Amino acid sequence: MSRIGNNPVVIPNGVTVDVKDNLITVKGKLGELTQTFESVEVKVEDSNVLVTRSSDLKAERAKHGLYRALVNNMIKGVSEGWTKELELVGVGYRASNQGNKLELALGFSHAIVMDLAPEIKVETVSEKGKNPIVKLTSHDKQLVGQVAAKIRGFRKPEPYKGKGIKFVGEVLRRKAGKSA
Repeated sequence: MSRIGNNPVVIPNGVTVDVKDNLITVKGKLGELTQTFESVEVKVEDSNVLVTRSSDLKAERAKHGLYRALVNNMIKGVSEGWTKELELVGVGYRASNQGNKLELALGFSHAIVMDLAPEIKVETVSEKGKNPIVKLTSHDKQLVGQVAAKIRGFRKPEPYKGKGIKFVGEVLRRKAGKSA
């Protein structure tokens, strides 16, 4: 039995949720998100969103919790937003942005220039003596995570010195290296 799926999702002030056919639309101050759904029933009652399933089949139990979590993420996204922070660890690793164009210097022979989606706001922080940080902010959790993973994929942290792009707060497994 899905415990997450049984919990109602509270709709905060300033957010509207519309359910038509198999489409959920959530509008808020930061934007608008839509999600299709199947195998479950979504209802808006008072200031709550309720997700129910018709039977106890394994596939329906799985989707029950999934769609409840997706609706919760959509509501939180349009009201508060989602943020991912990436830290560039390494000598000479730099990040800069102009608008939605992110430029990364990661020790390759050329700089990596990445055009980001208009829904994502990017900010780079470079302080002397500290590693550069790239902050990605958007109302769409899936999009922020996907872009952050793509940026991290340019230079994953290596286990010996820890050089590369890592999430802020990520704990890396370090190896000892050669023993003399």
